[in-house]
Amino acid sequence: MIEPHAPAPPGTRSPWPGPARLPVRPGTGRFLVLAGVFVCAACGLVYELELVALASYLIGDSVTQASVVLSVMVFAMGIGSLAAKRLRPHAAAGFGAIEAVLALVGGSSALGLYAVFAWTGDWGGMWANGPRALLVAFSLTIGLLIGAEVPLLMELIQRIRRQDAGGAVADLFAADYVGALVGGLAFPFLLLPLLGQLTSALITGAVNAVVGGALVLGLFRRDLSRRARWLLVIANITVLGVLASAAVLVDDFERAARHAVYGRDVRVAVQTDIQEVVITGGTQGRPLDLFLDGRLRVSGRDARRYHEALVHPAMSGEHTRVLVLGGGDGLAAREVLRHPGVHRVDVVELDAGVVRLAREDPPLSRLNGHVYDDPRVHAMTDDAFRWLRAAPPSTYDVVISDLPDPGITASTKLYSQEFYDLARRALTPHGRLAVHAGPVSTRPRVFWTVDTTLHTAGLRTAPYRVRGRDSGFTAGPDRSTGPARAPHDWGFILAGRDEHPALRLGAGAPRLETLTQTGLTADARAAEGTRVWGLGASTLVHPRY
Repeated sequence: MIEPHAPAPPGTRSPWPGPARLPVRPGTGRFLVLAGVFVCAACGLVYELELVALASYLIGDSVTQASVVLSVMVFAMGIGSLAAKRLRPHAAAGFGAIEAVLALVGGSSALGLYAVFAWTGDWGGMWANGPRALLVAFSLTIGLLIGAEVPLLMELIQRIRRQDAGGAVADLFAADYVGALVGGLAFPFLLLPLLGQLTSALITGAVNAVVGGALVLGLFRRDLSRRARWLLVIANITVLGVLASAAVLVDDFERAARHAVYGRDVRVAVQTDIQEVVITGGTQGRPLDLFLDGRLRVSGRDARRYHEALVHPAMSGEHTRVLVLGGGDGLAAREVLRHPGVHRVDVVELDAGVVRLAREDPPLSRLNGHVYDDPRVHAMTDDAFRWLRAAPPSTYDVVISDLPDPGITASTKLYSQEFYDLARRALTPHGRLAVHAGPVSTRPRVFWTVDTTLHTAGLRTAPYRVRGRDSGFTAGPDRSTGPARAPHDWGFILAGRDEHPALRLGAGAPRLETLTQTGLTADARAAEGTRVWGLGASTLVHPRY
């Protein structure tokens, strides 16, 4: 609610010679200024969320990226507010110029961050931290500009009608916070699903420029000189022209950037409700690669090695009913079905789009052996943690945890003690749990934290690793790590509910292409040599990855 007019405290001096000469009544003018505050606040929060979302996707570890963006922006907003004090005598011109610059910087921030990641991500050296440096630079600049808005808007409100400071601040902050709410809800529920990150930022910048320019040129044009008015008009037209041109070319830019990241063999690129799914190759003899949010999830060059190592040690005992957590690509289920005696395989995959591609994409369905056509395989779209909470006790002989690497924020709960408690409950008394636990060579603390967490959940473990993974793309929380530091192995842990599991392939195991009993025993000894002692278990309230 807008406070009624109240005189300024005695002795208060304004930098303005008199009240603003408005083309509308003062009450209407105040409403329009507060409406402008509302829109600008919504735009500012969209810039903030867009930087957090894109940095989490490109760089990884959403908690770290959100912390960096939020802390830098809040700090910069304070500095911007202090710096804007010098612009108060020229509040209208200053606010117009700030909004034009903010629209250009905020609107183009997603394009700039994506371009640096795509075209300099594999240069190494000082360029390895290019996306991080640009993220901080954008956060700092946008925070400075947003912070400078508040003192100038306060001055413009007081130019319309003098009011006590408390009432003016209350009006200004009410409009600002409500605008932030709208922007915060519009980004994930409207802008991101309908327009994507790049177009959302560009359109937000255009709205910011239009509202900022219209507010100053429409209400306060008499406070500007003729030259200042023309400069502001030209600046806003230029900003809108740049943003509009980028919006027209954004699809071409995205294709070029995707080719720079994945190579020119991109065959499928879709944005599901959960993540970006990219498939390269799979035709004309080229190996198929499946990327989920930029991380290499399936490599046709070594998919067999990974899935044989994950699945077959767990299948050495009873395996009538098998549960696969993750693994919507169908490759883990393919290995399960190679064993005789399997009556049912339940696949719990969060992203229905991945399962749909595994069914319908000819090269991918050929790679997984068309497992979803087998009546024994039942695919369910659900979160693995939530699904286990409702699973009946002692249901499965084998549980295969084919989930993204620990350390990725979205995966942390799937490597927690609580999660393994639920998995243990779902196992039969002699059941076995196979866990993909990330690379051993590059992140031994993470790998052995998984082992400790399994022990704490009452499971007995047998850790092992397999060498030979494709190192073209990094896995885990940090996507900006160069290929030279990418992992060259996978780490796995076989766990038993009531007995120590033996790492053996079993007499009835099918003939495997990459895994032997001798190699499996050697891999277990190699993994044991990297053990890190004294680690704590990871829980939902105390994640340690």
